[in-house]
Parts: sequence; structure tokens; C-alpha cells
Amino acid sequence: MRLLALAALTAVVLPSTVLAQALPAMPTANETPAQRAERRAAMTPPVAQEDAALQAAIGSDARPAADVARDAYRHPFETLTFWGLRPGLTVVEIEPGRAGWWSQILQPYAEATGGRYVAVNRPLETMGVEDGQADMVIVARAFHNWHRAGRTDAYLAAFFKALKPGGVLAVEQHRSFDGLNPDQTAPTGYMPESWVIRAAQNAGFVLDARSELNANAADDRDHPFGVWTLPPVRRSEQDGRTLTAEERAAFDAIGESDRMTLRFRKPE
Repeated sequence: MRLLALAALTAVVLPSTVLAQALPAMPTANETPAQRAERRAAMTPPVAQEDAALQAAIGSDARPAADVARDAYRHPFETLTFWGLRPGLTVVEIEPGRAGWWSQILQPYAEATGGRYVAVNRPLETMGVEDGQADMVIVARAFHNWHRAGRTDAYLAAFFKALKPGGVLAVEQHRSFDGLNPDQTAPTGYMPESWVIRAAQNAGFVLDARSELNANAADDRDHPFGVWTLPPVRRSEQDGRTLTAEERAAFDAIGESDRMTLRFRKPE
């Protein structure tokens, strides 16, 4: 079923106090190139900073070659700068996974700058820090899993409790067209950006900024095996369907998914 058809599904009902909050424009299925350019121009760009330790961590020979190859899509220096990473912070990464793409950068950076890096896989059991002690909580490509498991609200509440007042919730997530039902998009790996924003706002966070750093206009979200059809997973066979060589090449040419990049703050 094409994701474009999902726009006709019933919208998720959200509290009126949240719906009343003005949100920046979101990408839609019928967005024109001119509208896309205008939307991206309105995004907050990261402020350039000199951070030799971060550059060294990203450029380290210790990083796996496959991780380095993904820098072109994940923009680690720009993204971490946008989120506000700086020396000496206590950074908690949620569900970093076995590959630990971000942890390969964040852990050595923390060690080099007197900060602290904490990897947390079960945030409902422990956040790895005392309440109110984290400077930043990073969530990369996980909201679709939490939504399917009904854990989003509980997880966000745990993040809010762990962060210091003024602390940052940093989010990177595969992005569906806006207005679609997350119940339908989550199994494909994508989530509507406005839904993620509202979920965080419901937990008490304030939207600080959005960025198009990790956007990919070539991603039409119409893939036979969801986001996992694209690199880096590159799933090519499932449930009796096998991609042809031409299809595989076409999906590889898209690159990695279109993604939202968000910065929230816990009010002081």
C-alpha cells in the first residue's frame, strides 16, 4: 500500500492545547520544489564552532570504515553542533544498537573533553544517571519502534526526568509525509514530524529548533520493505518478494532516508 494513500486515514487526536501551538511547515506529499526550498531556507542552521576534539573524534582512524562512509548522509559534526554538544557535558544515548554509530564518536569525545557518555538500552529500568543530571539525551531513529510498542510517552517522561533544567533532547528520525497516521507509517520505519514534536511537547519539552541537515528529497518513502530497503540495511528480499538488480540499484541511488533533526529543551 502506497504511503500517499494513507493521508486519507483518520488523524490522531491530540489535546487541543497542543494543537493550538504553531508549528513550522512540514514536508507534504504534494510539496513543490519551490515550497521545499522555501521551507528549508526557514530552518535554523547550526552555528559554526571550533571544536578540535569533536573533529578529531569524527576523523579518528578507530571508527569503522562503514561508519565513516555514512557521514555523507548523517553529517555528524553539523548535527552534533546543531544539538549543542560541547565539552564537559553528560550525554545519554538511548538504544545505541550493536553498531553504536553515534557512540563511536560520543564516547571518545566525552573522554577527551572531561564529559560523560552513557549508553542506555532500557530507559524504563534506568537512565544511567541520577534524576536531573543529564545535559543531553540523544534519540536516533527509534520513535517508530516505541510507537509500535506503546512506549513513547513513558520513554519521553523518563528523558524529561533525567535531564537538567535547560537540558536538550536531541532527535533524529526517519520522516514520513506530514498528516499521515503514525499507526500506519511506524511499521515502515517513518514517523510524521509534527507527531514527534507534539509527543515531546506533551511530555513537557519545548521545541527549540528544527533543521533540514539530514533531509533527502529523493526519498519518496515508497519502498517494498520500508526504510530498511534503503542503505545502510539494503533489505532486498522478504515475504517472497525479491528485488531485481535494477530495483536494487534504484533504491541504492536514493541513499539514506529523509530524516527530521530536532532540538528540544526541558524548561528551566
